Formats: sequence, C-alpha cells, structure tokens
Amino acid sequence: METLTSLLGAINGVVWGPVMLVLLLGVGIYLQLGLKLMPIRKLGMGFKLMWAGRDAKPGVGKAAPTKEGDEGEISPFDALMTALSATIGTGNIAGVATAIALGGPGAVFWMWITALVGMATKFAEAVLAVRYRETDSTGFHVGGPMFYIKNGLGKKWLWLGGLFAFFGAVAAFGIGNTVQSNSVADAMDATFGVPHWLTGVIIMVLAGAVILGGIKRIAKVAGKLVPIMGIAYVVAGLLVLIVNAGQIGEAFGLIFYYAFNPMAAAGGFAGAAVMAAIRFGVARGIFSNEAGLGSAPIAHAAAKTKNPVRQGLIAMLGTFIDTIVVCTITALVILTSTVWIEGEAGASLTALSFDAALPGFGNQIVAVALAIFAFTTILGWSFYGEKCCQFLFGTRSIMIYRVLFVLAIPLGAIAQLGFIWLMADTFNAMMAIPNLIALALLSPVVFKLTKDYFDGKDVLPGEELDHDQ
Repeated sequence: METLTSLLGAINGVVWGPVMLVLLLGVGIYLQLGLKLMPIRKLGMGFKLMWAGRDAKPGVGKAAPTKEGDEGEISPFDALMTALSATIGTGNIAGVATAIALGGPGAVFWMWITALVGMATKFAEAVLAVRYRETDSTGFHVGGPMFYIKNGLGKKWLWLGGLFAFFGAVAAFGIGNTVQSNSVADAMDATFGVPHWLTGVIIMVLAGAVILGGIKRIAKVAGKLVPIMGIAYVVAGLLVLIVNAGQIGEAFGLIFYYAFNPMAAAGGFAGAAVMAAIRFGVARGIFSNEAGLGSAPIAHAAAKTKNPVRQGLIAMLGTFIDTIVVCTITALVILTSTVWIEGEAGASLTALSFDAALPGFGNQIVAVALAIFAFTTILGWSFYGEKCCQFLFGTRSIMIYRVLFVLAIPLGAIAQLGFIWLMADTFNAMMAIPNLIALALLSPVVFKLTKDYFDGKDVLPGEELDHDQ
C-alpha cells in the first residue's frame, strides 16, 4: 500500500504540477485569443440566454426556453445548474482558503485570471459537446469529451476517449462522492455533534432518491437547489462584508499588490513567493471551476438545444459564477478578517472568518453551506461518472453504476480518506489531458461555428452532420 501511495503521489506531483497548469492556461489563452475575447465581450448575452433557457411553466406563455424541435432531455438553464452543482462545492469554501493560506492574498488575482481564461475553455467544451453528441439506445442524448474525441477526431482516437472515460468514472467515486460525504460528516460532527455514520446514511438516502431517477431528476433538483444555495451563500458573504466594510479596500489592495510581489511571513502565516501565489491561485481556481477537466460538457450535452454556440454561451457562465462571484465572496470574507494571518487553512479558515464577523452563527453558516454544496456535487458527479461508465460498458451498466455510487456515500463519510483523496485528485487531473488534446485539435471547429453564429448563418446541430468528414 505504501508503494502504491508513493507512486500515486509522484504521479500527482506531475499531473498537478507546473506543466499541467501551463497546459491548462495555455489552451485556455489560445481559445480565448482565437475567439477574439468573445466569452468576455458576450458575457451579458450569455446571461440573457441563460434566463431565456429556463423550463416554461404550465400556463405561462412568456417563457420560451427552447425553440420548437430542439432535442435534449433538460433545459439549457438546468444543464448549467447541473454543471454548477458539481463545481460549486468544497473548492469555493476550502479551496479558496487553501490558496490564500499557501499562496497569500495574491493567489486570488490568479484565480480570477484562471476564470477569465477558463470561460473560453468551458465555452469550447460545451460547443463540442452539443456538436458531437449522440443519442443512445434509450433515446437520451449523451456527450462530452469521450464523444467529441470519438466523433470529432475519428475512430483512430477512440482510445483517448476511452482513457478520459476511465479516469472520469474512477474520479467520480472520489472527488465527487467519498471526499464530499467525508467533508460534510466532518463539518456536521464539529458544528452540530452529528456522528459521521448518521450523516453518511442521511446523504445516501437523499442522494439515492435523486440519482436513481437519472438526469431529469438530477437536473430538476439542481435547477432548484443550486440557485437557492448560491444566492444564500453570497448574501451571507455580503452581510460579512457589510460588517467589515472598512477593510474591503485594503483587501483588494492586498490581492493586487501580492499578485506580483512576495509576501513576508506574518503571525502564523509562513509567507509566500510570487510563484506560490500563481501556482496555488491557478490550481485552486481550476479545482473549483473545473474548466479544462472535461466534466461540465457531459451535462451540457443533454441540453434541449440544436445550437452548439448558444449552449456554449450559457456554459461559460459556470466559470464566471463559480470563481468570479462565489470564490471572490469567500476570498473577501477571509481577507477582511485577520484570521488568515494566524496560520489557519482549509474550511476552518473560512468558518472562522465568517464567525469573526457574525459571532455565534458564522461557523454554522459555513457548515450548512458546505453540506449543501457537497450534496449537489455528489449529484452532478454521479451523472458524469455514469456517462463515462456508459461509454465504456454500454447502457446496461448505468443502473449498476448508480447503485454502487450511492452505496459508496456512507463509506466515504466514515473512512480515512488520505489515499482516496490522493487517487481521486490524481485521476481528476488525468481527465484533463485527453480533453485538452481534443480541445486544441478541434479548436478550428469551435472557431468556425462561433463565427458562423455571429455572422447570422445557420449552425447545424451535431446529430445532422457527418461525423466522419
């Protein structure tokens, strides 16, 4: 076991090392420049499409979320919420705190840069997911990196799609399941005294009721829960910032100054070089918004749309909302308190920062937010893992995967997760390699479809195009 742990540790050091971060940023910058900064310029258009892409309510004639004839299982809005359910999680609470604890305030600036670059990556992922999606034997639309590798790059690249699917199916059990249930169990035990095993069983029952119902039920729950939890967390963060209003200007000053200057040790804070700010800012930013990992396009492939570019414009909002909005709120809460200088890290740093401004219930806000965030992450990643398994073993494997995924939840709540976290984190990063290769090779398709869309030309749906051309 020690040998395996050492081997995984060595691989992890490479896949989450400087080369991978440069690769993720490099592909993102290339796509952003190739799109002529369109994801940033058309941010407002993305929000309009997202709002228009909600499910119409019975009897309400105003909402026209999808055009007649659009194919897919869930609304474009719910596809975004499903993707956000998997990304808004521990990364927004613990990940931001870790970036600041290890890289200093300047790490937040590099998280922002990662998000602005990542918007182009997420846009391209969703465009390709809809362009190259397929309809499976049950009539559902399936897509994601494994399908745009297979249908976009051709059968000779099928092995690369298989690698992505394998890494994704394994990573889902870790980063999207056991690690999440363990985080919730820890928070519930520390804050409310609830035993780990009881938390695990409760999450298993609640998540099982949703997951076993498939993507339509997952999307329905995510479409309601994600906006509520996201807005509630942002409001709680804004309350803290109102209390700490006098320190907000200084917090921004720290972020911009230490993005380019080393920070000396202070109190329990060990100090950080500029490279540490860049490294941890980029790494935690990507961990939080998952731009480039290839997970989100699996959800967007199920959207009721025939227009890949339209869904791409909605998809890119996931990175903006996750990092620019939610992560920034967490960062400002931490930096307007003095707790971060005392050497705290992770979720406890965020909890203590909330509690410093809202004594008595700041801890509880973070514990509840962490629980809900982690719960929705479990829902989103169950779908990702399921589709990866389906790609490898066919539609008959779906229910088996769902059952195993649900049964793993309580095991994660009571387990010591050192090895599982290492394995999940490693496989999570390894998902990015096939995806980034595909994004780079298929970038001309993204650029052409985008140009055609903004030139007013018809953009054909993927199902009606010859995949072998």
